[in-house]
This record gives sequence, structure tokens and C-alpha cells, in this order.
Amino acid sequence: MSETAHEELFERVTDILLLLSDVAREEFRTLETSLPDSTPLGALIRGVNEAVQALSAGTARNREYLSELESTLSVIERQQTAIRELSTPIIEVWDGVLCLPIVGVLDTMRSVELTQGVLNAVVDKRARCIIVDITGIAVMDTRTVDQLIRMAKAVALMDAECYVTGLSPLIAQTLDQMGIELAGISTRRNLRDALQEYVRRRRQAHRVTIALDKTVG
Repeated sequence: MSETAHEELFERVTDILLLLSDVAREEFRTLETSLPDSTPLGALIRGVNEAVQALSAGTARNREYLSELESTLSVIERQQTAIRELSTPIIEVWDGVLCLPIVGVLDTMRSVELTQGVLNAVVDKRARCIIVDITGIAVMDTRTVDQLIRMAKAVALMDAECYVTGLSPLIAQTLDQMGIELAGISTRRNLRDALQEYVRRRRQAHRVTIALDKTVG
């Protein structure tokens, strides 16, 4: 091989290596050559160019797929958030009184979400009482009771009262048979009873405060 041919080969190989280095950084380009495909070097360059073009097209498709996937996941996440908000609404039923109706299974993850939502609502609404209605819970076990107790304790730390309503006779009988106690949780038959009890206690506390003020005065 002549020196000129050797230099040209070295230059072409260097170009190919630089091209492959660019491809590794997802910078796609092709090599220009006037060599015919019948020559080994020309055939090599053509093969490299075709491989780079195929890789470029595949990378573009992958990027498009990833973009569509991210968009779909974003939509799903927003839908899940909306479903959670709709399935567990926190309703203000009285001045300073919020009601949380729970439907379905109260697992650990959902309990954490509900507790966080309740605490945020207590702060935003300046609530003094939370009524958790469990009419929609078909089955209650030790884990569910534990989650309710944790929620009630968290509410108490925010200086708010917590009532649990909607305890069905079947669930009450099941809890009694299992020896499960709703320690630290005030229970009432329904929302009306809980609300009446809260109002009665607030009025009583208000009368005591007035009496103390008169005594001090």
C-alpha cells in the first residue's frame, strides 16, 4: 500500500471513530465519500452511514414513545388524584366542623393520605371538630381500627375533636368478638348525633367560660 493510500485509510478510520463517538452522544451525522461501494473502504463507510441513519431513526422513535408515555402517565396521575379527591371528600357541615365519609378499604397508604388531607383541612378551615363517617366501610379489622386511632390522635394534636360515626351493628359485634377497642375515639351512631354532641359540649364550655369570667370579674 502506498503512503498516500495509507494516509487516506488512516484518515477514513479516524473519521469513522469520531463519528461513532458522536453517535454515543446521540449526535447523528453521516460521512461523505466519493469511494465506490465496490471498494472495501467505500462499502465500510456506506455500512456505517446506514447503521447511523437506522440508529438515528430508532432514537427518534424512542424519544417520541417516551414523550407519549410521560404524557399518558401524567394524565393517569391527574385522574388518580381526582378520583381520590372525589372518593374521599372532606365536607364542612357546620362552622368549624368537618365530615370525612370513608368508603371502601382503609389501608395504610390510604390512611396516610386521608390523615394528611384531614390535617390540611383543619388548618385551612380552622376546624375544631372532625367527624369520620365509616358507614361505607363493610369490614373492619385490627389494622383498620389502628389507622382510625392514629388519625384521631393526629387530629387531637391539632387541638381538634374527632368523632367516628356509622359503626354498624355487624361491625360492632365483630369488634366485640375480636376484643378490639376503639381506644381514645368518641363514637356516635350517626352524623346528626355527633354534631349535636359537639354543639352541646361547645355550648356547655361557653357557659362555663362566661361563669368563670363573672366570678373573676
